Amino acid sequence: MERDSQLKLYGQVADRLKEAHATVRALQVPEGVRMALTRKLLVVTAAAKHDLPDAARRLDRLMKDLDEGRFPEGD
Repeated sequence: MERDSQLKLYGQVADRLKEAHATVRALQVPEGVRMALTRKLLVVTAAAKHDLPDAARRLDRLMKDLDEGRFPEGD
């Protein structure tokens, strides 16, 4: 049963990551900001390989920040 819930969460995180990448691509922001957001998404992707619940929480925070217009500063 535990494995089934992990697989379900993995699928949800994967789908949300795809949506997040599409959202970041569509943003009208400077390239440095886009790169910073892409790095954050890559960190979430890497975290998903080791700690799926943490990756889901990180993705939630990132998407909430995007929804509220809080963007990282670009290089």
